[in-house]
Amino acid sequence: MAKTFRPWDVEQTWLLPPSVQELVPPQHPAHLVREIVRTQLDLRAIFAAYDEERGYPPYHPTMMTALLLYGYTQGLFSSRKLAKACEERLDVMAVTAMQKPDYRTIGKFRRRHLDALGALFVQVLKLCSRAGLVRLGHVALDGTKVKANASKHKAMSYKRMRETEARLREEVASWFQRAEAEDTTEEAEHGDRRGDEMPDWVANKLERLAKIEDAKAALEAEAREEAARRTDRDDDDPPPPRPKHHVDGTPSDDSQRNFTDPESRIVKTRDGYVQGYNAQAAVDGERQVIVATEVYAAQNDVEFLDEMLAQIRANTGRQARELSADYGYLSDANLVACARRHVVPYIATGRLRHSDGKPKESRRTWPVGSRIHAMEQKLRRAGRRSRYRLRKQIVEPVFGQIKAALGFGRFLLRGLAKVRGEWRLVATAHNLRKLLAAAA
Repeated sequence: MAKTFRPWDVEQTWLLPPSVQELVPPQHPAHLVREIVRTQLDLRAIFAAYDEERGYPPYHPTMMTALLLYGYTQGLFSSRKLAKACEERLDVMAVTAMQKPDYRTIGKFRRRHLDALGALFVQVLKLCSRAGLVRLGHVALDGTKVKANASKHKAMSYKRMRETEARLREEVASWFQRAEAEDTTEEAEHGDRRGDEMPDWVANKLERLAKIEDAKAALEAEAREEAARRTDRDDDDPPPPRPKHHVDGTPSDDSQRNFTDPESRIVKTRDGYVQGYNAQAAVDGERQVIVATEVYAAQNDVEFLDEMLAQIRANTGRQARELSADYGYLSDANLVACARRHVVPYIATGRLRHSDGKPKESRRTWPVGSRIHAMEQKLRRAGRRSRYRLRKQIVEPVFGQIKAALGFGRFLLRGLAKVRGEWRLVATAHNLRKLLAAAA
């Protein structure tokens, strides 16, 4: 006897149209994110931007916000991927109620409301706090380098700018001299044209010359500002970071500026040098919730500890009891900042040995009685029992979840202000995932 199978009729139509909500399981994250945005988040800053009554009705801001946040929790960062998901994925359709904004609409909404969307980070953080996911007993601080939306090959050093600028000026000037010297007999050859029209290669060189002049002027202004800060510094101020330019206020020859994203920097990673930014995150040890986040256009981390501690207090209304950070944050000024904010610091004074958790022998010796020497002795005495050991298991997995699991390896926007808003969106999505996991 032949086996009986369930009928499969692709031409079968529904007697009653189904609801897309019924096609997605009730406890699916799509429903939870949609309802959190609808009922828990204050979106008045986004709604306030719509003050024009005329025109075709736009997509509902709440729906667009829910779409972006849910997309980020699913690793959908590109506006094109989000638009495609609106047409193909049932879970995304459950968020949009079958509406299908195109990628231009999604991208424009994100750019227009980037500041307001970034401000949702604090609101979601408070939801995590109310759910008991934030204790602030131990917070780990670290930074990760994220590629900018620019190629490092589009950067040029100040020395090369000067050389290229001079060469381009000579080439363009010589062409105009030849053009002016052309004989009038060429008029017959060129017809109605004068014969001295600017060719494409000259137009391109003029455009490139203008870009180089702008970049060169920006580096010179940056060098003058650095020199002014060095001059105005008081004796009681913490020591400034290592200068990037000359003392006389002129740029160093190796200082660079990128033409695609001028505010990004060449930063060093495990895989070599990339054009990117330094993304910071302070992570609570209870459930790996990000409690403070920022992006800087700098290689080193040492300057940012005090700012991140201030942001923890501003975002949560409380201060962390303990803070762990790697060797990149070590400075006497940072230890003073922790003491001033009543935070117990655990900052590495060198690379640690994996065998016993104690610092490796360093060529640099810290003055006996200094704060750094006291920190070194505290970590050495505690060994594997030191609270510093919590750092790796708190903050580093977060960067792994963002970069490897969600696939966020490069910023989509350009410019420091936009990149900061984008990183806060990523951090908000990360915290939403922690909230969804706790509610499951």
